[in-house]
Amino acid sequence: MQNIVFIVLIGIGATLVMDLWALLRQQLFGIAPTNWGMVGRWIGHMRKGQFSHISIVNADAVSGEKIIGWTAHYVIGIGYAVLLFLIFGEAWLFEPTLGPALVLGIATVVAPFFILQPGMGVGIAASKTPNPSAVRLHSFLNHAAFGLGLYLSALVLSSVLSL
Repeated sequence: MQNIVFIVLIGIGATLVMDLWALLRQQLFGIAPTNWGMVGRWIGHMRKGQFSHISIVNADAVSGEKIIGWTAHYVIGIGYAVLLFLIFGEAWLFEPTLGPALVLGIATVVAPFFILQPGMGVGIAASKTPNPSAVRLHSFLNHAAFGLGLYLSALVLSSVLSL
């Protein structure tokens, strides 16, 4: 039971680090953070059997789309923490190292490149956006921040547990 709580907290912490990075990026560089409401809209349309859109922005709004999107964002973060645990085991939870967390975090960029972005109408790896290279770079940096968040969250939790 302790491992489950630990993994959930690591996933939440890592996702929070990613969100804080997005806010910092917005303040420093004027880059808007991900609109989780649009992700919620995309997910909401899946209930009707529609998995891809020409443009998610032009799709009909879905009731509760912001809540759906934000919830999915954190649930997926927890899911990636579960994956980290399954790959690297319990030992990593109590003696975390940066390498595995960063590698997994960066590897998770595959999901937006090949699932989320095409489904929302911006193409594989944002190929249909005005500046695909910039979108790809920011996706990469966001997921690297998530990986760093996995490590930092595990480090903080392992320190608290060893008190």
